[in-house]
Amino acid sequence: MLMSGSGQPARVQYLDGTFRVLSNGDHVLCAVTGAKIPLQEIKYWSVERQQAYVDAQASFTAEQRAGGA
Repeated sequence: MLMSGSGQPARVQYLDGTFRVLSNGDHVLCAVTGAKIPLQEIKYWSVERQQAYVDAQASFTAEQRAGGA
């Protein structure tokens, strides 16, 4: 369930193929760029690192930094 949080970041648990909102908010921050990602637009994340990414390039950058690519 996506909840509105009036501009506040949400706490999110990233799972395989889905995510769970743990505390109210309307966005998360990209772990690479710091960009705000509205909850309804989250498409890229790492279950292992529990991080969200604004796009595929940011996801790839995070993977490289972690030594996985």
